[in-house]
Amino acid sequence: MLDPNQAAEVAGRFALGNHPVLAGPVAAGRLGDVWRLSTDRGEFAVKDARFPIDPAEVAADAGYQDRVRSHGVPMPAVMRTPEGDALTQLRSGPVRVYGWVDVLPRERGLDPVSVGALVAGIHRVQVATRGPVDPWYVSAVGEPAWRDLITRLRIARAPFVDRLESLVPDVLAAEALLVETEAVQVCHRDLWADNVLRTPDDGLVVLDWENSGPADPAGELGMVLFEFGHDDDRMRELFASYVDAGGPARLRTPGDLTMLIAQAGHIAQIGCERWLKATTDDERADNAEWVGEFLDEPVSVATVDAILEAAQ
Repeated sequence: MLDPNQAAEVAGRFALGNHPVLAGPVAAGRLGDVWRLSTDRGEFAVKDARFPIDPAEVAADAGYQDRVRSHGVPMPAVMRTPEGDALTQLRSGPVRVYGWVDVLPRERGLDPVSVGALVAGIHRVQVATRGPVDPWYVSAVGEPAWRDLITRLRIARAPFVDRLESLVPDVLAAEALLVETEAVQVCHRDLWADNVLRTPDDGLVVLDWENSGPADPAGELGMVLFEFGHDDDRMRELFASYVDAGGPARLRTPGDLTMLIAQAGHIAQIGCERWLKATTDDERADNAEWVGEFLDEPVSVATVDAILEAAQ
């Protein structure tokens, strides 16, 4: 983990100016923390990571970010070292740096017309890929894994275990809709409300591109309709805006919602596993809240049908 005493080291590695001050963490994520670096050149977001990072993957997603940003999509600029690297290894771990963007708290009620146009702008930047689609976005958790998880949660007396168990039949029915997904182009793959945020000037900005990779944009569109749609009217507005803005994806069959179904299940599964591994009340509460989001709004066959109807 970073500490404020590393301000000069970070600023020096990325040639970001003089008189550096490192404050934070100002935001905490599941994979790492975000710090704010101030220098005589401006403000920057410094991301440290809790896990090892493959430099080749960083180079690929940084190049994709540069290309998308060059097409006018609102997003932070990738900072690079004088050698052109988007990643550097400090004694505390791997670090990446971006331009700083002020954002408002997450909200799923963003203007659907603006969100649709924004996602269309991302998808219009078509970077071809033949890479495999990560199982996270296409594979089922599966009945054996869900049943095993329920058993362990019940033994540990998880407060949400009864609600989760009651939803398993609906979750399995949705997982039965999953299909093998073709890697059409590189996508963001994480366009949840945490990463599509409003700015103080009432614009939108897209953050956290590190998970970008091979996907079908139709699946990503389905995720966005779920996350920001809430009701039929909002979903229709968002989809119409996406189409009007030149978005290439269309939703025609339940299998087009594979990314949404698979990712929602895996997110809930990870939340449960982390609850089981938690060692403090705060950690358990945090992960119970994470699982609670899935329990409050599960992705069911009815959910899939509603999204498909709105996207016609």
